[in-house]
Amino acid sequence: MVMLAGLVRTTAAAEIKVLTTGAMKEVVLSVIPDFEKRTEHKVTVDNATAGALSRRIREGEAFDIAVITPAAIDEMIRIGKMAAGSRVDLARVGVGVAVKQGAPLPDISTVDAFKRTLIGARAVAHGDPAAGGSSGIYVAAMLARIGVADAIRSKTILVPGGLVAERVVTGQAEIGLHQISEILAVKGVTLVGPLPAEIQNYTTYAVGLSLAAKDVGAAKAFIAALAAPNVEAVLKRRGMERAP
Repeated sequence: MVMLAGLVRTTAAAEIKVLTTGAMKEVVLSVIPDFEKRTEHKVTVDNATAGALSRRIREGEAFDIAVITPAAIDEMIRIGKMAAGSRVDLARVGVGVAVKQGAPLPDISTVDAFKRTLIGARAVAHGDPAAGGSSGIYVAAMLARIGVADAIRSKTILVPGGLVAERVVTGQAEIGLHQISEILAVKGVTLVGPLPAEIQNYTTYAVGLSLAAKDVGAAKAFIAALAAPNVEAVLKRRGMERAP
């Protein structure tokens, strides 16, 4: 989308508050050091699920930039919380499977193999859909669709927020299902791979500008930094790719 025009207002050094989903947190953090050095602006970051961030914005929390889903940004624009025309689609990421580092890699090469792996696992962790996280909502529906939700219900660990793979590190779960970027953010786990293509789901993340941003020019500069070509290398390391 086209960046916001006609609302430029800058100061010598601004403080920029960024709200971001967990999946994009490490990407946002990677951009900050160079941005702060170049501009002398200061950036603070707070992360939660897309659902929780949308709720906080609706309830009036002050922020300058939000990195959430395109649909959430469009809704915030519709209700007058974010600036029309400010949405920039940044990246997309799929769902992956994690096991503890050093553990045998299970077979997830086909949907049937994936189902057998889940049924044979001691415990399976994924995001709690009630928390509003994109992957938790999708995974819960996908497990029901492929017919294993009931079979693994008694050994399913629903994670209300944060990094699902941490439950694998601690041994609470044998298998973790989460967005690939969030699996790669956890030390002590191995990414087995993405879900089989037939059941894969990509979540796109976008950035938008608050209508109440304290310094529009500084906020727009940080949005431009997130969308810059050099960030693609960071996205790749995080298991993500530029949004089509």
